[in-house]
Amino acid sequence: MTQTRPQQGTPAVRATAPPGPRTTPRPAGEAPGSPSTGRLVGVDLARALAVFGMYIVHVGPPLSTTDGAAAWVRYLAEGHSSVLFATLAGFSLMLIAGRFEPKTGPAGRQAKARIAIRAVVLLALGTAMAMEYGGVIILGFYGLYFLLALPLVRLRAGTLATIAAGLALVGPQLAFVATSRLGDSVQQDFNAYDPLHRLSDVGVLDLLLTGFYPAITWMPFVVAGMALARLDLSAAAVQRRLAALGAALVAGAYGLSLLLAGKSALRSVAEDAAPSSGSGASSMGGPSGESGEFERSFSELLSAHPHSGTTFDIIGSVGVAILVVVGATVLMDRLPRLRRLAQPVVAVGTMSLTAYVGHFLAQSVQGDAGQGDSWAPVLTYILGAIVFAAIWSRFFRRGPLEYLLHAGTKPAGRIR
Repeated sequence: MTQTRPQQGTPAVRATAPPGPRTTPRPAGEAPGSPSTGRLVGVDLARALAVFGMYIVHVGPPLSTTDGAAAWVRYLAEGHSSVLFATLAGFSLMLIAGRFEPKTGPAGRQAKARIAIRAVVLLALGTAMAMEYGGVIILGFYGLYFLLALPLVRLRAGTLATIAAGLALVGPQLAFVATSRLGDSVQQDFNAYDPLHRLSDVGVLDLLLTGFYPAITWMPFVVAGMALARLDLSAAAVQRRLAALGAALVAGAYGLSLLLAGKSALRSVAEDAAPSSGSGASSMGGPSGESGEFERSFSELLSAHPHSGTTFDIIGSVGVAILVVVGATVLMDRLPRLRRLAQPVVAVGTMSLTAYVGHFLAQSVQGDAGQGDSWAPVLTYILGAIVFAAIWSRFFRRGPLEYLLHAGTKPAGRIR
C-alpha cells in the first residue's frame, strides 16, 4: 500500500540476459548494464488494479448476483486484489531497504527505522479505521507484516523465494492446528487483556491468526513481493521466466486442489453470502471466518477458494499476483502509446494508500446503502479515483496520505 521512491544501489542480483526495454530513463550514475532502479510504471499500474479490485469487492455487486464475464471479474477481485496489495507491500519494503543491494551502515539503519515507523503508523491508522469499518481494513495487518519482514530485508531473491515457499507450505497447517485447538473461551480471555482488541475488535490474535488477513498465512505474499523486487523486471528474460513461473503456480495449485477436493474447491463462499454493508465489510473471513467458530475440518486444507488461507490458495494467489505484475510491466515497457494513455490510471497506483482510505471515507459520506446489483457505484469510484489522482499528480509528487507518511519517517534520517 505504501508508496516509496526507489533508492539507487549496486545490483546484487543480475539478470542472465541483457535488460529489455526500460520503463523509465536510467538514473544518473547507474551503470549501463545494471537493472533499472527507476520507478517501475508497471508496478504502479498493478497497484492501481489492486485498488480497483478492492472497490469491486467493497462497493460492487455481490458475487451471488453476477454471472458471465461480470462474475469472473468479481471472482478475480475477491481475495486476489488484497493479495496483490500484500505482494506489492513487500516490493515497496525493498525499495526502502535497497532494492538490488541492501543498504548498510547508517543508510541501512535509517531504512529499517523508516520501515518501523511506517509499520507503527499503518498499525495506528488501521486500528482507527477498524473502529469504524471493522476487521476488513488491511492497514493494521500491513503494519505487522512490515515489522515481521524487517529481519529479511538483506536477503537475496533466491533465499526470499525459498522462505516464501516454506511459509506457504507450513503456515496454513500451523493455522489449522492452532485454530482447531483454540476455543471461544480462550480467545475471549486473551482479547479481554488486549488493548488493540478493546479499541477496534481487531487485536493481536486477529492480526496473527484469526483475522481477515492473518500474518501466519499472509506473510508468504509479502516475502514473495520482496523477492520480486530483487529482480530486474524490465529484463525480457526475467519477464519470460516470471510469466512461466506464475502460470505454473496458478495451474499447479488450483489444478491439484480441484483434483483433491473436487469441483467446489475454488468456489468462493461469497457466492452464498448476503450483500455486505456499504462500510466495505467483506463477506469473507480469515481462517476462522466471522462466526467465531474455530473448529475446522481437514478437508478445508485441500480447497483453494479466496481467503481460505490454504497452501493451495496461497500458491495460486502468488501466481496470479506475479502474472499481474509481469503483465503490467510488459504492457508499460512494450507499448509506449498505451503507457501514455494509462498515466491517469498509473497515477492512482502512486497514491494507493490515499485511494484505499479515500473510498472508505467516501462510503461514509454516501451512507450505508449496502451493495446493490448495479456496477454503476464501483465504476463511479474508479473514475473518481482516476480523475483525482490525475489532477493531484500534476501538482504534487506524492498523494496526500503518502506525503504525510513520508513526512512521518523523516526523523529516521537523523540516525547515524
